[in-house]
Amino acid sequence: MVAYGTSRRVFLKQLSAAAGVALGVPYVIPGSAVGAGGTVAPSNRITMACIGVGGMGTNNMRAFLANDDAQVVAVCDPVRANDQYGHWYKKGWNGAWFGREPAQAIVEDHYAQQKRSGTFKGCDACIDFREIIGRSDIDAISIATPDQWHAVMAVAAAESGKDMYCEKPLTLALAEGWAMVKAVRRYGRVFQTGTHRRSDSEYRFLCEVIRNGRIGRLNRVYFEIGPNNKQAPPSDWQAEPVPDWLDYDMWLGPAPWAPYHKDRCLYTFRFGLDYSGGQTTNLGAHYIDIIQWAHGSDESGPVEFEDLGAEWPADGLFTTATKVHFRARYADGLEIECKTGNDGLMRFEGSQGSVLVDGAKFTFDPPSLKDTVIGPNEIRLYDSPEHHRNFLDCVKSRRDCAAPVEVGHRSVSICHLANIAMSLKTRLQWDPAAERIIGNEAAGRMLYRAMRSPWRL
Repeated sequence: MVAYGTSRRVFLKQLSAAAGVALGVPYVIPGSAVGAGGTVAPSNRITMACIGVGGMGTNNMRAFLANDDAQVVAVCDPVRANDQYGHWYKKGWNGAWFGREPAQAIVEDHYAQQKRSGTFKGCDACIDFREIIGRSDIDAISIATPDQWHAVMAVAAAESGKDMYCEKPLTLALAEGWAMVKAVRRYGRVFQTGTHRRSDSEYRFLCEVIRNGRIGRLNRVYFEIGPNNKQAPPSDWQAEPVPDWLDYDMWLGPAPWAPYHKDRCLYTFRFGLDYSGGQTTNLGAHYIDIIQWAHGSDESGPVEFEDLGAEWPADGLFTTATKVHFRARYADGLEIECKTGNDGLMRFEGSQGSVLVDGAKFTFDPPSLKDTVIGPNEIRLYDSPEHHRNFLDCVKSRRDCAAPVEVGHRSVSICHLANIAMSLKTRLQWDPAAERIIGNEAAGRMLYRAMRSPWRL
């Protein structure tokens, strides 16, 4: 891994010199999968593999299965089968079980329904994602792993010529985004970040109203994200035996080695800084992405970040912020403020009006804004009615998706910088063009994360 404090320019130069060695070991290439049924000719299908098939990964897999021109031929997860994911996910195979074996069963049951025989065996299941990356019969992959894995998998997939749908938050550390952007563009891959509000017509309309000046100059955006939704284990927690359904070393991957505990893995990885940025990146990535879209800042970002009293656990297994509160300021004066509270609450304040978003309810002030008609010569934003369908369409057309890699990187970068400011309890100056922190070496070192051998970028 590049040393702490390395500039973006030097980082990318070193990355380029190291291209082709992201995995550190040879690829393993298993046999091709058996074709599925359906109304689309095999030659026109996009063959896919799903890496990470927990709650969100299984939901994504189901979304791709719903499209006849996508054929899932493999699934990958270090979890064989487990039922301890968040309760809000759609039920998987055999109740609420998730992992590679339940995912494999979902896929094969889906395709069996299309066969006259009522049976189908043609979806492989593996533990090591390199078996997926090495296959020449796979066109695209879905990545829905813990955050520490995204960059390694995405760079390797780009090098092997595969297109990607990658869950948000895109990265664990800001510098990983540079590597992902470079690899995706160098190898000409199609990439969709899982910030699915970019494919929501109501959010697109909201952003078009703001971009076309209907509320005047955008001055301030206030939004809230939900609190940690899992109870932390006691501070004197003890290591537990690794269960037989988990390949724990593969689950950790590039993260530092740490003793196993049930609250370190599965959904609760969200609350460990070795694997995630907490709710700042998990939930905040969605709302900040919409702010960037509404402000027209997809290629830039704020210039200042300030802690407003965030709180962090003193000790224990959970290490992400227990209370989020920060402010960021753009060069044109727009200020955004985020705090822990009612998840989904956003208020856009302009010089001539405002918009309040509360979950699925959009309230415009003045009310006439809700009837706004965007003219043919005004700003019209990317129209994508469904996020997974948009990805498949772009794999075919080779155009950019609704949320390409640069957009995902810029949006989560704001989350990372907010976390850095909150953890240091300070104010940071940021150069969004050069992507560097100004005048704070300690903060600059936090743009990077070391990776456990043999994993590297």
